[in-house]
Amino acid sequence: MPVSQTPKRFLMVSKLNPPASRAAQVERAELCQKILSASAAKLIVVRASAGFGKTTAMTQSMSRMNSAGIATAWLTIDDADNDVSRFLFCLNASVSQLTENEAYTFNEEPIESQTASEAAFNIVARLSEKRSAFALFIDDFEKVHEQSVLGLIREIIEHLPASGQIIIGSRHVPELGLGRLRARGQLLEIDVSELRFSVDETADFLVNRRQLELTQDDLIHIHNRSEGWATALWLASLALEGNASPQSFIHRFSGENDAVADYLAHDVLEQQPDKIKSFLLRTSILRHLTPSLCNALVPGCDSEAMLRHLDTRSAFLAPIEHEQLTYRYHSLFAEFLRSVLHAKYPCEVSGLHLAASHWYENSGRFVPAIDHAIEGRAFDRAMFLLDAHAERLLSQGRMKLLARWLGELPADQLSKYELLEMIYMWAVGFTRGPDEALEMLSNTNLEASVNPVVKSHILAFKPLMMGMMDRYEEASELGRTDDNELSGFAPFADIVSINSRANVFSVMGNYDQARQLIDGARDAQFSHSSSFNSMYSESLEGLIDLQEGRQKQAAARFRLAVGATSSTYDFSHTSGNAWAGVLHANTVYEANDLELAARLLHVYGPLVREAGLPDHMLISDIMLSRLAFNCGDVDRAFQALTELEHMGRIRKLPRVVATARLERSRLFLAQGRPEAAKQELDRAGNEELWRRVRKHRMPANDLQYMEMARLRWEVLAGDPQAALAPLDMEIKEAQNSSLYRRVLKLKLFKAIALYRCNRLEDSIEVMTEIMPTCCAEGYVRLFVDEGAAAGIVVKLYHQTFREAGRQSDPVFVSYLENLIEAFGPALLSTAVLPETDEPTLNALTRKETRVLQLLSEGYSNSAMSEKLFVSDSTVRTHLRNINSKLNASSRTQAVAIARRYGLI
Repeated sequence: MPVSQTPKRFLMVSKLNPPASRAAQVERAELCQKILSASAAKLIVVRASAGFGKTTAMTQSMSRMNSAGIATAWLTIDDADNDVSRFLFCLNASVSQLTENEAYTFNEEPIESQTASEAAFNIVARLSEKRSAFALFIDDFEKVHEQSVLGLIREIIEHLPASGQIIIGSRHVPELGLGRLRARGQLLEIDVSELRFSVDETADFLVNRRQLELTQDDLIHIHNRSEGWATALWLASLALEGNASPQSFIHRFSGENDAVADYLAHDVLEQQPDKIKSFLLRTSILRHLTPSLCNALVPGCDSEAMLRHLDTRSAFLAPIEHEQLTYRYHSLFAEFLRSVLHAKYPCEVSGLHLAASHWYENSGRFVPAIDHAIEGRAFDRAMFLLDAHAERLLSQGRMKLLARWLGELPADQLSKYELLEMIYMWAVGFTRGPDEALEMLSNTNLEASVNPVVKSHILAFKPLMMGMMDRYEEASELGRTDDNELSGFAPFADIVSINSRANVFSVMGNYDQARQLIDGARDAQFSHSSSFNSMYSESLEGLIDLQEGRQKQAAARFRLAVGATSSTYDFSHTSGNAWAGVLHANTVYEANDLELAARLLHVYGPLVREAGLPDHMLISDIMLSRLAFNCGDVDRAFQALTELEHMGRIRKLPRVVATARLERSRLFLAQGRPEAAKQELDRAGNEELWRRVRKHRMPANDLQYMEMARLRWEVLAGDPQAALAPLDMEIKEAQNSSLYRRVLKLKLFKAIALYRCNRLEDSIEVMTEIMPTCCAEGYVRLFVDEGAAAGIVVKLYHQTFREAGRQSDPVFVSYLENLIEAFGPALLSTAVLPETDEPTLNALTRKETRVLQLLSEGYSNSAMSEKLFVSDSTVRTHLRNINSKLNASSRTQAVAIARRYGLI
């Protein structure tokens, strides 16, 4: 084999084999037996934080399976496996251990002519052909975040033969459709509670494996304090080795993480020779340790030899995968070391950080170089580096990083750098809120600056901040700048200015001009790339798409917008900019992927609340409230709205306060408390505010405004007949304004109102108008969030659809079935027809019974007239007679009643 192929071969061998067991390893007999006994499970997930023994449990289970004659294969995931081609290559190598007798050729390159789906299909096909039992172990699964890779694994799990299993080790809940597998009984979950050592396992480890002389009381004390955390027990065993007073240590031992780090690291550190102790302390300021970097901090030391020595003591170091001779300290151990360094050698700390900063700068890594300069309080150096790199970071949207750095610099020194001061305000506006950023601006002399770059930033900054504070009229006045008046001195600011004006036009309802400006912003980015502005442009157009009813197109834009910033740092979709992230979560929620929506909101929600973005706060917190209510956590649902209302008051955002009350009214209706809902509507009734909301196109209020809330109440709890006329007026106005998503919601209310008026045929007709669009765009929560009443009209429509025999479109049929399923099992047993008096069963003539039979088979009036050799008017007469005799209000109800009483 050529030398160049050797690393690849080594990598594959390490990935396809489990870690070697250690002599001190405890036998996890019960855990292994539980895994081996889960024969019905397609997927077994072993999930816990680092240090709880996930990999150990998996390797021991694998060994037992091998002894039982079950074929096994292993795959360790790394970050590079988020590349689909690379992942399939590695997976194919692992699967080959299950399906082929001959050894796999590790230096074989993937077949480029195959698409990812074809390669995945081939893997599924090979596994499907295997008749005997097998298990595929996949470790470190938390490193998979690429949706295409996750989709491939979901596909493989779905098509596993009955004899196959996949066992996954992960620090996080994998995105593999666990709810569906759980419901089918095809999932076994093993979490921290089961991975913790029992008292017997603690005794086995400390006494039998580590050869420590401890009493039963000592063992129980350590076990209770550590709560079975394997890493804490390992560190405790290191501290107890050769300890002159083990009982004293055990008495001080604490299971709380900080205390574990404090007590254990202290006992371990004090036992080290001075040379090792000095190395540990001086390199504790580093996040990653390499020989070259450590040499810069500890001159004269053979850092490579030292790191190799420390690597044998796993309590100290953890290797960074795929980075040769690169390590990190255990985080709690590092914190302890730094506290000792500051206490014993305070004068050396700044020099160590300065040495690290220079090393990183010379290596072309300016971010850690700036970090260490600031941590070492070398502010002149930090500002020198920031002056060279801050604009690029601003264009990338790295607002939190900039806010943290620039906030730590002395204000008197920062004021000497006008551009850095301006960039700090941008960062504050997007992390701590526009009101604070504008106040900071007013306390500076930047608006009087003659620097053309700073002036360009000011022109872009103020309108955007005004818009973020709901002051769109002021933003509109400030933003009146023609494209040819843009400065050219500050590309980032110029493009923000275009996007900001597009946002104002969008809110004012001028979508055509908004789109023209967005296209102009995109064009400008060809020569001045800015991931932040890419995110901003895509988010703005996605919001327009959303209000115009193009749900799927909006979802695609929001995914792209999140990726625009996340790709800068090679992060997953949960790490992108919060501005786009909340909008992405919103479309995920609408598609009823509630688990992913909740995960996204837990990341992005706090960020948008911190920044105080009104629409994003509303969208995020209302979604969180609905997610809680959907899970049955009513208290949390109301708490989320109370916190939202409180935040609106603090930020002086009356629209946020009033909209939170509208949502609380909707929640009361969902609980069947119409009086409380009405009171909440009255509290939200700021007429001046709602006139302004109606005048503009606020994203969060597209489906949350006073007129719609009042109509919802009337339709669900009041007089549905009285709601019909104003509903038609609202529908017409929404159509004229191109607010087609709003049209769909209003027509749903109209269908519910008609149903409640016992006008079932008219209700079905309205549903027939909207359902094809809703199917095409994938609307789910638009219906489900309106509760049982919406579910009933959907079910009624579905029943009519089936009775009419229109089952030829499998996509539409699947959509309807999934939509009904989304309402929950209670809807399946819900009657969709109003109660009727018992009909006169013998009153139907023979001809009328025949008409009923044809009607139930899906024949139209004209088709029935041809079959019966009568006119259309005669058929209509028969239908009127049938409805009268059966006390039915529509043909659908007549068929249902006839079936109920066995007439057809």
